[in-house]
Amino acid sequence: MDLQLTGKTALILAASKGLGKACALTLAAEGADVIIGAREKTTLDATAKEIAALGKGRVRAIRVDVTDTSSVKAMVDATAAEFGKIDILINNAGGPPFGKFESFDDAAWQSAFELTLLSTVRFSRLVVPHMRPTGSGRIINITSLTTKTYVPGSVLSTSLRLGVVGMAKMLSVELGPDNITVNNVAPGMILTDRLQHTLSSGPGAPSLEQQMAQLAREIPVGRIGKPEELAALVAFLASPLAGYISGATIPIDGGAIKATV
Repeated sequence: MDLQLTGKTALILAASKGLGKACALTLAAEGADVIIGAREKTTLDATAKEIAALGKGRVRAIRVDVTDTSSVKAMVDATAAEFGKIDILINNAGGPPFGKFESFDDAAWQSAFELTLLSTVRFSRLVVPHMRPTGSGRIINITSLTTKTYVPGSVLSTSLRLGVVGMAKMLSVELGPDNITVNNVAPGMILTDRLQHTLSSGPGAPSLEQQMAQLAREIPVGRIGKPEELAALVAFLASPLAGYISGATIPIDGGAIKATV
């Protein structure tokens, strides 16, 4: 299937590894020009070389701190200046830490707010003016299954990502007349560094392989998802073919959510 992404310009955050990198590789393979952002320059540059090796669209790596307003603006301005437009925005950021409600002070909540919600607000606000003149646009927020179901210890993620979902619904209505869609993708168990870092370690803990096998048994399809599977969904939502999907939060979880609505 031709997703009609050749010549589109996509700005992808937290793209040096994990889900963001998978999205960047998939969009680039479909012919899009990709601008990737992350904080760690060495890994980011290595990812840019990997994407460039595909021999498809152009790629540009820009170091960015999504919690810093000036850094966010500089990335958007540089993208618009070099490529002349922004068609697709993939909002993505590493999640806040897990823990019990009582363990988080005001500083932890503020940090989670800046990382998870306000970063999405900043990028969306700055990118929309570059989408409107093109007569179309795609904003896709990578959230979490915590917006759909209970996940122990995820109070920071759940609280702030639900804010992202609410904002996306509002934006989908406001931007609909401009042919700009806004959607959320809610990954469940996907094999990334972040997933592995959340697993127990130390003396007496089951091995990483044992814990992964246990997680897989709890998923109806019997396995943990791959980053490229999430990226395929993102690429479709970013394409002109998905123009009638907006304001949605789509889980990609192997059927793990048991709710019927």
